[in-house]
This record gives sequence, C-alpha cells and structure tokens, in this order.
Amino acid sequence: MGILDGYTVLDCSIAMAGPFAAQRLGDLGANVIKVEPLTGEWQRHAPAGGITGNKINVSFLSLNRNKRSLAIDLKSEGGRAVMQRLVGQADVFIQNYRPGVAGRLGVDYETLSALNPRLIYVSMSGYGEDGPHARRPGQDLLLQAMSGAMLSTGRKGEPPQAAGQYLVDAVTAYTAFEGALAALLHRERTGEGQKVEVNMLDAITTLQMQELSVFTVGHKPQERSDEPHAHVYIRAPYGTFATTDGFIALAMPAFPALARALEAPELATLDEMKAGWEDRDQTFAMVRDAIARFATADCLARLEAEGIWCGPVYGYADLVADPQIAHNGTFIEYDHPTEGRVKTPGFPIRFSRTPSELRFGAPLTGQHTDDILQASGFSADEIAALVQAGAIGRGDA
Repeated sequence: MGILDGYTVLDCSIAMAGPFAAQRLGDLGANVIKVEPLTGEWQRHAPAGGITGNKINVSFLSLNRNKRSLAIDLKSEGGRAVMQRLVGQADVFIQNYRPGVAGRLGVDYETLSALNPRLIYVSMSGYGEDGPHARRPGQDLLLQAMSGAMLSTGRKGEPPQAAGQYLVDAVTAYTAFEGALAALLHRERTGEGQKVEVNMLDAITTLQMQELSVFTVGHKPQERSDEPHAHVYIRAPYGTFATTDGFIALAMPAFPALARALEAPELATLDEMKAGWEDRDQTFAMVRDAIARFATADCLARLEAEGIWCGPVYGYADLVADPQIAHNGTFIEYDHPTEGRVKTPGFPIRFSRTPSELRFGAPLTGQHTDDILQASGFSADEIAALVQAGAIGRGDA
C-alpha cells in the first residue's frame, strides 16, 4: 500500500498547479476525489498542443491519474450538501479558485474547518489571497515574467525568453504537495487541522533563493550580455554552443583544460575572473568559434576526456530514448479505457517499502459519482434524487 493509503483528498482545483499537486498525493496512495462541475473541469476543454484525445485530452490525462471523478453542481443547495458530507470524512481539501469564489460556493476554510477541524485545507492562488495584485490572472507565463527569472538569461536588449516548461505551475504544485504533507505530519502529532496557503508568485520567487540572495545580499545587478550567456550570475563560458551537426551544453570549464580539448591554445592564456566575468562576451565568442569546428560526439568526447562539465542538448525524442531514462524507469505505460496505450512520466520519488503505483488513469467526468457517494454513506434513493435535481452528475460514465 502507498504511504498515504487511507487518506482522502478532495481535489476541487483546476488547470495544472492544483491538479498536479493532488496527483502527487494520489501517486502516494491517497484516495483522491476529483470534484468537478457537471460539464467537467476547465482543463478537459483546454488541450495543450491541440491534442484532444478520444474522450480525454492529453493535458487532463497527464494531471489526473490515480483520481476518481465526482461531478457536483456546487452552486446548487443539494450539491453543497453533498460536499459538506464529504468534507466531514476528508483529510485534505485543495482549491485554487479566484479570490472570493470559495466563499460564494460555501467551501472556504472557515466553513469547512467548522465541519471538520482536522481538515488540511490547501488554498492555492496566483499572487496571494489578498493584496494589491490578488485579482490578477495567475497564469504561468505572466508569473515567469514578473518573477525576474527571464532577465537572467539571453542577450542584452532582446526580449526575455520564457522557460520551455510550465515552470511556475509545476513549482507551485510541488510547493502545495510539500505543504499538504507537512500539515498532515503536524496533524498526526497534534490532531490539529490547518489552512495551508500557497501562491505562484512566492513559489517562483523562493525557487530563486540563490540568485535573489546574490542581488539582495551581494548587491550585484542582473546584467545580460550581448552574447546568449545562460545565466547572469555564472561566469563564462556557460551556455549552449553549436557544433557542425547539433548543439552541446558547456558549464564553467577550466580554461587550460578547455584549450587542450578544443585545440585552441589562446584559451589557455585567459584569466578566469577577468575573462569569465568582465570579458564574458568576448570569451563566449572565442569558445563558440572553437566548438563550431567539431561534430557533437567528437566535441563531447574531447571535453569529457579533460573532465569538463558538458552534455548533449536533447529534444523530447532524445530524452525518451535515453538509456538512463530507461534504466530509471522514468516513464510508465498503461492501457486507458478510452485513450488506449499511454506513456507518461511516472514517479520521481522512490520508496523502498511503500512504492508509488498507478492504480487507474484519468477519469471521465463524473465516472465515479455513484461509487464515491455510496462509499460515503449516501443511499441509492438519495443519489437518484440528487441526479434528478441536477445537483450531481454521472457525466460520461
């Protein structure tokens, strides 16, 4: 059994950050109930990459395994009554509604903690539940831009480039996951539930612990270079460089070793501090020209022979085919009843006694409504009446 077997999580979140956090709890064995509107959660209708799937798009599929779906109309009296009964039996509640929405739906912390004082209530937001920016849209790209991170890479004077991942969403998800686990540990020791607040702005800001401390403590400003240096606070050469047939990544090499590897004796004469910091554009250009003479495999072999930190630049096809990925079992594969064979990233933490496991793939809207409510003590007549009233739904089930 998973570490969190026996714990029940009510996942009322949408999009990526909240559902990803809840999925991690499900991967550890928690009974995660995906509480959705009768028409399905927002992510069901917003496929990344335009990959719509058969009945479940890939975005939703990737963020909602190990969950069961319960379709409720929380705007109805009957739907709110169902939620209140479920909360009485739950351990964790997760929501990332816009400020004020939880209160209007009757699922705010004050209301639910009164029903269940042991409840761990995880509230996720873009910028915080109050304050001058509380009502701004909490969207990944906007938070990347606001965080300052974009101005640590790229060329001076050119538009900043966003990360190639939904970085803020992912970091916020893991922050919420961590917060939920810590609050559960506190409850095990004291019996007390509590509210756990996580916002995207703080999550991406604190992720930059080292960089921001260099700025706030060391008073070193962000100064991008003319060359596409990979980070403003690391000495040159540091970044990606073109070879005759691809690209490599190179990190902070010793200049004598680099000179030997690239047969470029002029590099051996460079002073690490002056060339690495003061003249980093010139240094970058010298290294770029030297590397451009070699094929990728040859260049990497030369650099590795000198103990220099380097590596290939992969696309997703290269990553998925890499032997270390296969050795680690990084991806899992399973058969989904509507989407067929699914290959997706699996479980990043390995436990020797309580391993994570795939119990089921992402559900259809309301697929488990009857099962969840029956297990929570609702009679068949009550369920039928709620369906008739439109308070709950069976969706595609």
